[in-house]
Amino acid sequence: MKNFITAAVLACSMATAIPVSAGTFLANRGVRVLPVNDIVYEVVPGRSGGTWDYWCAAAQYARRVLGASWTDRYYVVRGRDVSVTTGRRSSVQFTLHPEQAGVPPKTGWLSLGFQPGESLSVQQGHGYCVQGPAL
Repeated sequence: MKNFITAAVLACSMATAIPVSAGTFLANRGVRVLPVNDIVYEVVPGRSGGTWDYWCAAAQYARRVLGASWTDRYYVVRGRDVSVTTGRRSSVQFTLHPEQAGVPPKTGWLSLGFQPGESLSVQQGHGYCVQGPAL
């Protein structure tokens, strides 16, 4: 019985050490970010994420994984849709290179949704990481 318990504890500890999937970045509040290709990445919240969760995770990924500076801008490639990397029903795709992704950059205010070409600086997006939802 003791060997069975030891084996079970070992199996559980190993299972928690396995990453969600190769190339997955885990941002604030458990939001996953995965590369779609060399220039596009996808933000996939665990639950129905608020707007701030998408922008925050995309900024963290741009900064920590892609090495973007605080002043670099990241752009929406595709608004909310089914994830191409996980199959979950809600995701948003972003890029640091809108021209290469075939998305014309937009200027002006952000819309209420995620429209292709809309952008924030990495620093602006990071501001959503410390701001919680309004209660």
